[in-house]
Amino acid sequence: MHAHYLEWLNLSVRWIHMITGIAWIGASFYFVWLENNLNRANPRDGLSGDLWAIHGGGIYHLEKYKLAPPAMPENLHWFKWEAYFTWLSGVALLMVVYYLNPGLYLVKPGSELAPALAVCIGLGSLLLGWLIYDLLCDSPLGQRPALLGAVLFVLIIAAAWGFSQIFSGRAAYIHVGAIIGTLMVGNVFRIIMPAQRALVKAINDGTTPDPSLPAKGLLRSRHNNYFTLPVLFIMISNHFPSTYGSDYNWLILAGIAVLAVLVRHYFNTRHATQKYAWTLPAAALGMLCLAFVTDPSRNAAERPAAPPASISQPASSASAAPQSTAPTRISFAQVQPVITERCSVCHAAQPSSPMFSAAPAGFMLDTPQLIQQHAAQIKAQAVDSQIMPLGNLTQMTPEERTLIGAWIDQGAKLD
Repeated sequence: MHAHYLEWLNLSVRWIHMITGIAWIGASFYFVWLENNLNRANPRDGLSGDLWAIHGGGIYHLEKYKLAPPAMPENLHWFKWEAYFTWLSGVALLMVVYYLNPGLYLVKPGSELAPALAVCIGLGSLLLGWLIYDLLCDSPLGQRPALLGAVLFVLIIAAAWGFSQIFSGRAAYIHVGAIIGTLMVGNVFRIIMPAQRALVKAINDGTTPDPSLPAKGLLRSRHNNYFTLPVLFIMISNHFPSTYGSDYNWLILAGIAVLAVLVRHYFNTRHATQKYAWTLPAAALGMLCLAFVTDPSRNAAERPAAPPASISQPASSASAAPQSTAPTRISFAQVQPVITERCSVCHAAQPSSPMFSAAPAGFMLDTPQLIQQHAAQIKAQAVDSQIMPLGNLTQMTPEERTLIGAWIDQGAKLD
């Protein structure tokens, strides 16, 4: 597909995914808030609680039944299509971004994994993830929610580690998010909706509803609620190479997931108790710690030294001069050909790469001034995290990365 139309397809699918995702997560958050704010003091017969609210200039009165009303209302609103379209658009986006160009975005640079096999692993992981999750939830472990949550966390992070061995950092993160999204929509499609249909059918048939089905649906709904913040992080993570671009990206993901779950737990419980208020400052401190331990400058000493400048000296003066420990000065004339050959094929006003009709993210490096202006970003993505060039399709070498990093460390001068 032509790069220009592929970009617009990417945009359209991504926009749909964002819109439906907001609708799904917004509804989930609202109903959790509603449940936690119900007035349960002396509810009228058949109710578990009610709530008064004002919004948009109107006053609302909401009531929750212990199980169901004596007769079903004529119009009953269901919440399902937001979940279904979020997942469908997410899989479509996965195909557009990663599976149409597996060698560019999906496969880890330098890996010998065949692109077709990588695609099969990605799709197969979604099905396998759901089967394992559903089996665990229906096992005796499902009766111990905290232990089940811990086991699920370990399995998800193990998947993140496995993906990081064969996929690019971005692809590894996105596939973890895709697995979690599949668990969430599977809960809606396979558990929550059937439980709700059984409840409505029992009421219409005049039989006693089975209380175990709504209870099972409630457990899966709570899982979905705690999954949301880690998934939201993964959705925006491709903008932050210091996370997915790290050699320890799976551990960074584990840390952020823990912090996200802690924050979600506080908001789920704050209406009943403030004993989890500590999770907010703990999450803030945790993010600061992650920023510190992932700082690439802390590992700068481990990078190989910059290659010497190609400047010849007379043998006599070289032998007579005392040995200097000062770093070799890198000139822009040494760096510019590397950036032109390895980076500007995509990042230019008119990319020569057939995969892009315009510079990705408007990031152009086809003039000395633009290279100097974006020096910090070049260092972050091509030297520190080494996520660029994408898939290392232009075959930037470690020595070239070191050369660029040394030039930037010396002030990124154009002389």
